[in-house]
This record gives sequence, structure tokens and C-alpha cells, in this order.
Amino acid sequence: MSEPSSPVPFEGVPLSIKIRERLKAAGQPFLANDNIAGFLEPGELEGLLDEVETKMQTVLDSLVIDTANDHNTRNTARRIAKMYVNEVFRGRYVAQPPVTEFPNAARLNELMIVGPITVRSACSHHFCPVIGKIWVGVMPNEHTNVIGLSKYARLVDWVMGRPQIQEEAIVQLADLIMEKTRPDGLAVVMEASHFCMSWRGVREMDSKMVNSIMRGAFLTDASLRREFLALIPGRP
Repeated sequence: MSEPSSPVPFEGVPLSIKIRERLKAAGQPFLANDNIAGFLEPGELEGLLDEVETKMQTVLDSLVIDTANDHNTRNTARRIAKMYVNEVFRGRYVAQPPVTEFPNAARLNELMIVGPITVRSACSHHFCPVIGKIWVGVMPNEHTNVIGLSKYARLVDWVMGRPQIQEEAIVQLADLIMEKTRPDGLAVVMEASHFCMSWRGVREMDSKMVNSIMRGAFLTDASLRREFLALIPGRP
């Protein structure tokens, strides 16, 4: 068995390595679709952005792009860094959005469907866009927490705002909604276009991936499952 590595001396060490060391010390994974907001200290997100910009500039240099004289790419490294850290991968670096939960005072017990909710994500294999829609079906009970319709969209945006593969993303989202609402049943359907297939590779423009998660009553009650699927607009 190899000897444990020595602690990294932090003076002059890149910020990303400092954050990695915190995560490792806590036994916290930092896979592409993990959220690491709890291990970032105030001001570090801006510092991480600066580091990504510096390293992205070296990528542009290695692609033999003259960013010093090309006005179109002069600030591209910064733009890409901001895009990754503040926009498309924001779900990795910010805390879960607040979700106000209300008791089911009216004892709602009928199927509720929310959607389509827009998905904007990126595949973790090529960092190409994944664009699509999600529908969520909830079968509440008297103990279910009721959350506002906009909160479903916020949760989708938070989970999908990371490098993802669709099969894992929909499970993460279903787990989160189950935890927040505690319904009798939950159904999630996701349909998305993957630019790693249309923009590169086989360059197939019309193919989409559709998958679903069924929990609780939706898994055991075939008629409820059929009702949910039949009520999704535009879906067969």
C-alpha cells in the first residue's frame, strides 16, 4: 500500500488545489455533477474565475489562436471562464436555491403536473450543450410538502447547471424533489437534444434522448402512470 501523500503547502498554490484539498479532507466527492458550494469561502468564486481564465488562455494559445491581434478572441478566455463558472456550471458552485415548503392544508390528493421546464445543461463527456424539457408529476398526500411552481424550475436549473449525463441528472432531480415534497408518487420525464451528437461525432441533427423516473405510486399504479404520460403535451 502506498504511503499517504504529504499535505500540500498552500503558499503560492492555485486556488483550485486548495479547494480540492478541503474536499478530500472532508471525504467529499467533487465529480462533475457534484455541488461543492459548501467548500468555497467568500470571494473564492471570483478567484476561481480568474484561474479558469488564465488556464483557458493557455488552451487558446495551444490552439494557435493569436488572441493578441484577433479582436474577436481577445477577451475570449475571460468570456469562457465566466460562462463556465457563473452560467452553465453554476449549479456546482452555488448553494441550493431556497425552497419554501407549505403543509398540504387542503389535503390535495390529485395528480399535479409541472412542465415543460426548460433544461440547459452540458454533457460531461465533451462539454457540449444539452438542451431540452422536463415534466414533473406529483401525487400528493396529506403529509406532502407543497412548493411553489417556480421552485420546480429553480431546482431543475440548479441540478442541470453542471456537466451531466442525462441518465444521472434525472435521478439527482428526482431524489431532490422527493426529499423536498415527500409525495405518494413522483414521475419525471426528460427529453433533450445532445450537441455532442449533433454538432460533432455522427452529426445526427434530429435524434433526442427521452428517459423517465417513476417513484412510489407511479411505479406501482399503471393507470396513474398512463394518466401522467397521456397528459404531457406533445408527448405520445
